Amino acid sequence: MENLYDQLLNRRKKLCVIGMGYVGLPIAVSFSKYVDVIGFDIDQEKVRSLKAGNDATGEVEEGALKECKVCFTADEEKLSEADFFIIAVPTPVDEDKNPDLTPLTSASTILGRHLKQKDVVVYESTVYPGLTEEVCVPILEKQSKLTYKKDFKVGYSPERINPGDKVHRLENVVKIVSGCDEETKELIASVYELVVEAGVFKAESIQVAEAAKVIENSQRDINIAFMNELSIIFHKMGIDTKAVLEAARTKWNFLDFKPGLVGGHCIGIDPYYLTYQAQKLGYHSEVILSGRRINDNMGQYIARCIVKKLIEGDVFVKGAVVGIFGFTFKENCPDVRNTRVIDIVKELEEYQVRTVLVDSKADSRMAKALYGVKVIKAEQIRAHSLDGIVLAVAHQEFYDYTPDDWNFYYKEGISCKLIADIKGIYNKKEYEEKGYSYWRL
Repeated sequence: MENLYDQLLNRRKKLCVIGMGYVGLPIAVSFSKYVDVIGFDIDQEKVRSLKAGNDATGEVEEGALKECKVCFTADEEKLSEADFFIIAVPTPVDEDKNPDLTPLTSASTILGRHLKQKDVVVYESTVYPGLTEEVCVPILEKQSKLTYKKDFKVGYSPERINPGDKVHRLENVVKIVSGCDEETKELIASVYELVVEAGVFKAESIQVAEAAKVIENSQRDINIAFMNELSIIFHKMGIDTKAVLEAARTKWNFLDFKPGLVGGHCIGIDPYYLTYQAQKLGYHSEVILSGRRINDNMGQYIARCIVKKLIEGDVFVKGAVVGIFGFTFKENCPDVRNTRVIDIVKELEEYQVRTVLVDSKADSRMAKALYGVKVIKAEQIRAHSLDGIVLAVAHQEFYDYTPDDWNFYYKEGISCKLIADIKGIYNKKEYEEKGYSYWRL
């Protein structure tokens, strides 16, 4: 008798990915090379765009979307045709930094209405340990009238896709897999091995897999927070942080983290899921939340430093125009969700500084919807219109800019050409020799 894995390979059963975003879309396209795939999303406009071969995420190789055989749909009735489900929806936080489970519970509710006996459901969304079985499974049971482990099985395989990263892809990064029992774990492992060339790691339980994912980004968050705190301290000492790090990284075991803004839907959010669950269990995190506070406040800190530099350069702050180049949450990626560049914008506005947001890669439609801001391309900036420049995101295109290129944007006759190079991608000495007031974290 054929098992579900064989039936998927023989195309007698279908796989469905729920959520066609930065994680779900690459997964669906990759699996479609081997099995029949349904790509479901509630956003009808997104589905229409995908059907036309347009990938707003930039995560799928050019041409691959048009060539793939994924059945993109916003019709939830199509879910009844599948037997193996992967849920890859966002897990954000609310204004109080508590987990917002709305996308996850909504996806579970929709799927539950179409769940059948012997179906397998794998969650990829980042959650706190225990959430899959404590929150999602009861919804599936309630909606389907089926019994967990008896009628349907569940697993967890945390996403490790890094938006904008063309090197570390789904195929070449080891995939953690887990299941509600050994048989389910082995099945899920076999299915993912179809597309993950780097192989899979079989976690001993769903909770272990959930915990592994949430600490990956918490670890990065804490290390970056340490670098940010060092940057603040060294600025007070009059020491260049980048120079310190260049010296320190000559030791073989120095961890090469850099100061900067920490946003996005992973590093800037995942730690809150872990600390939320810890608080429910009576433990108040010290280290993790301390790191979050530092990173959450970096936008305001950067803005205040910019204002001070403007004042030092005899630029009248009220009414000054500052161009902010880069609005996405990270380099070479169109995603603006949870971008902390918005913190710089808001803080500058408190000082009545007008900002011009420039980013050729950013999803301008989403920027307007989420933050009410307008993002333009560099060629749309009027020449000689800026009092200062902030290089907020290190898109590859900015590496080619020279001091003369930047000079085009400053107001004529300005005595202080301030450039705040947040990520420190330029040579400080070169810019200062060209008459710039150069600042970096």
